[in-house]
Amino acid sequence: MSNAAEALGQLSPEQRQSVMMQAQQEANQQIMQQMMEKMISHCFKKCAGSSGDKLDSREQSCMASCQDRYLDTRAQVQEALEKRQR
Repeated sequence: MSNAAEALGQLSPEQRQSVMMQAQQEANQQIMQQMMEKMISHCFKKCAGSSGDKLDSREQSCMASCQDRYLDTRAQVQEALEKRQR
């Protein structure tokens, strides 16, 4: 048995649940960070042109719309998954 498994085995059920919840929260944060990076990359590739080092108003509007659609879709998927888990 690994040291981590032994350490978990010595915790009370409440402590184990707390450790597991913290690990899940950290995993969720990492997933969210990766999703945000993917969204920004996707929207930038779609919207940014060659106007220099700043986005013009059309590009800014495109970025905002792209990000809104991405986040709306993510919320719908998350809601559907939560309904399945019930």
